[in-house]
Amino acid sequence: MSTGNIAIYILVMAGVTYLIRMLPFTLFRKEIQSQFFKSFLYYVPYAVLSAMTIPSIFYATGNPITAAAGTVTAVLLAYFRKPLIVVALAASAAAFVTDVALQYLG
Repeated sequence: MSTGNIAIYILVMAGVTYLIRMLPFTLFRKEIQSQFFKSFLYYVPYAVLSAMTIPSIFYATGNPITAAAGTVTAVLLAYFRKPLIVVALAASAAAFVTDVALQYLG
């Protein structure tokens, strides 16, 4: 990859990042009054993060059964409002234990 291509990629990335951050300030000069639109904008980051994360969860372990065990564990602990470190460690442990159990049984 040449230096010229890298410079172009960096400029495009900078332009896109700037546009994403600048457009709301130029398009919405007054406070948004619509409750629907406010709630839509509130939940967009969560929806995008979920759409990017959930598919990769099921490919991370190489086995959909262990991934499902970790996911179920994480969702249950998050539902009960446990700290993030507890959720992450428990989900990892659940996936690991499930993998060991599958190797022992299979």
